[in-house]
Amino acid sequence: MKLLSQLRTSSFQLALLYMVVFATSVFLLLAFIYWRTAGFMTAQTDETIEAEIAGLAEQYRSRGVNGLITIIRERVARDPNAKSIYLLTTEDSLKLAGNIENWPEGSGSAGGGWINFTLNPIVGWQGPERLARARIFEVQGGLRLLVGRDVDDVTNLKRVIETAINWGMGITLALALLGGFLMSRSTTRRIEVINNTSRRIMNGHLSLRIPTRGTEDDFDQLAENLNQMLDRIVYLMEGIRHVSDSIAHDLRTPLTRLRNQLENTLITVDNEEAREHVGQAVAEADQLLATFNALLRIARLETRGNSANLTVVALDELVSDACELYEALAEDKEQSFSQSLEAGVKIEGDRDLMFQMISNLIDNAIKYTPEQGAINVIVRKEGAGAVFEVQDSGIGIPDDEKDQVFQRFYRVGKSRSLPGNGLGLSLVSAVAEIHQGQILLSDTNPDEVPPGLTVSVRMPAFTGVHKRIRATEPETPGDTSTTASSTPETSQP
Repeated sequence: MKLLSQLRTSSFQLALLYMVVFATSVFLLLAFIYWRTAGFMTAQTDETIEAEIAGLAEQYRSRGVNGLITIIRERVARDPNAKSIYLLTTEDSLKLAGNIENWPEGSGSAGGGWINFTLNPIVGWQGPERLARARIFEVQGGLRLLVGRDVDDVTNLKRVIETAINWGMGITLALALLGGFLMSRSTTRRIEVINNTSRRIMNGHLSLRIPTRGTEDDFDQLAENLNQMLDRIVYLMEGIRHVSDSIAHDLRTPLTRLRNQLENTLITVDNEEAREHVGQAVAEADQLLATFNALLRIARLETRGNSANLTVVALDELVSDACELYEALAEDKEQSFSQSLEAGVKIEGDRDLMFQMISNLIDNAIKYTPEQGAINVIVRKEGAGAVFEVQDSGIGIPDDEKDQVFQRFYRVGKSRSLPGNGLGLSLVSAVAEIHQGQILLSDTNPDEVPPGLTVSVRMPAFTGVHKRIRATEPETPGDTSTTASSTPETSQP
């Protein structure tokens, strides 16, 4: 599977294109060499035959037919290997001289041209079959003369050259393919490092940076530019987060005073209408304080990172406690509230933070599931992971918004009319990140309307080796107020 993914990479396809261009150029070069070599050997054979024909013509002019016959017989006698081929016959094919007995097939239509034939018993050849090339022309008096050469060695040499070219092309293609694979593999590794780091950064590890090799090549320059861009983004994000956290911190104290003054006023007011208005103002102040407390709680969790005090927590027992707390609320809405808790599922985590996360998700499920709806809470173990899951038959979340609901203050359009501040899932995400957890949102019943929502949180299961991580939660700078209430912060995702 990894090899197939390697073959689909753009770097391998580019290397493959280069291989095709390189192989084509090598093929054209070898073809030119073969053409020039084969052409040279054929031309040399033809020149030798032409030279012999010129010599025989000179003998014929000076000595006549008898002299021609004599010189042919002398040349045959001097050439025991029969490299030269001769045949002189009368008009009715009666042999006068030569080292073959009969005319080759197709020689009757040669008309003074070149022919290629095989030396075999049909033409009266006594040795093994060999290839020959000859020229035929008419001699005065109706005589016909064939002058040729044994070209079997030349043909075999051509075959050797062709075989060498074929092997050379095969080796060239194999080496080009291997080189392209190695080159694309090296490039893919560098790209994969960038992709893996980018994915981890997108998952929230903003402190990571893309590693460089120090070679100052294109990839190093790309990595450095991306790292500088990340530094700038983190700087801007931290600035915005610091401003929002500072506002929440600075406004919480005067809002608390205002709320207390309104509550005191509520006690002293005798008019029923005025008491109702003051009561509404107290409720609004409580909602604002809950929002600021949630903001500060998320800020502390994000600042804390992995420095929480972790203990071994029985996830099924913790979820059971939370379900016991919220079961009555589900009964008030006549909702079906079921539990499927696998015993013995343990994680290493902060019990208080985990309880907040679990309570938030259960409370959201109850809040956004209509009456007569169904809610199912699940704890199970999957491989090396522990899974906590809440399924409901509520309004659900559109697919194009599932990646955005963990942002602060983000609320799905269908839930804007319901109470909440859009910070519940942000808090859940922060707690899950501390516990190295992953959150997956999906539709409970994709084919139904509404589809409902299933929230799955997968965390590493306890391995039997307890690791208590050191520090306690750092204080928010300048925060001298009391710790926010542990009541779960609920909001529509």
